[in-house]
Amino acid sequence: MTLVVDTYPLGPIQTNCYIVRAERGAAEAVVVDPGADASTLRLELARMGATCAAILITHGHYDHLGAVADLAEGTGAPVYMPEGERLLLEQYRDYAPATFAGRPYTPDHLLEGGETVSAAGIDFEVVPVPGHSPAHIAYHADGTLLSGDLLFAGSVGRVDLPGADWDTLLASVRRLADRYPPETVVYPGHGPKTTLGRELERNPFLAELRAEAS
Repeated sequence: MTLVVDTYPLGPIQTNCYIVRAERGAAEAVVVDPGADASTLRLELARMGATCAAILITHGHYDHLGAVADLAEGTGAPVYMPEGERLLLEQYRDYAPATFAGRPYTPDHLLEGGETVSAAGIDFEVVPVPGHSPAHIAYHADGTLLSGDLLFAGSVGRVDLPGADWDTLLASVRRLADRYPPETVVYPGHGPKTTLGRELERNPFLAELRAEAS
C-alpha cells in the first residue's frame, strides 16, 4: 500500500503539516503536526471528503503545535504526542512567541516510541528520534517516514536549542538507517520530501555516518 500524503506549509515559518490517507478517496485521514491554520486544514479535509481520525505530533516546538487545539476541538480527533514534551502543548502560551497563534491543549495519548498508532486504516510505527528535541518521535508506515525536524532534504534539525544534542541526533539518524531501506520516503517538518538513501549518500551533515560505513 502506498500512502497518500498531502503537504501544507503553514504559519510564519512555513512548517509542513501533512494530511495522510491510506488511499485517495479514503473516508478518514490523519493530520500530522498542524502547526497553524486549522480552518485551512478542515477545508482541505472537507474537500477530500475525509474526516480527521487522529492528530499526530512529532515534537513540542511551537511551530508544529499552533492549530492543535482548534483542529482537535473542531473535529473531535484524539491527539497523540511525545510524553516528554507534553508541557509544551499544555502550556503553549508560555513557550510560543506572540506572533504564533494557538492555544494550550491536553493531549489524549502520550507516546515514548515503540508503540503502534492505528488510525484511518493505517498502522504507524512510533520511532524515538531525539536530538533536535529531547523526546522527538517519528511516524513510519508503508515506506513513509514523517520525520518532524530530525532530518531534512540536505540538512538536519537544529541542535542549538534547549534540550538538543548533536550526538543524539546523529544516533537517531543512524537508527533510521539501520531500520529502514534507502527508498523510504521522508516527509520532513520543513522543505521538500526526500528519501532516506539520498540523505545518507549526499547530506553534508551526515558525513560522519558515511565515514563509519566506509
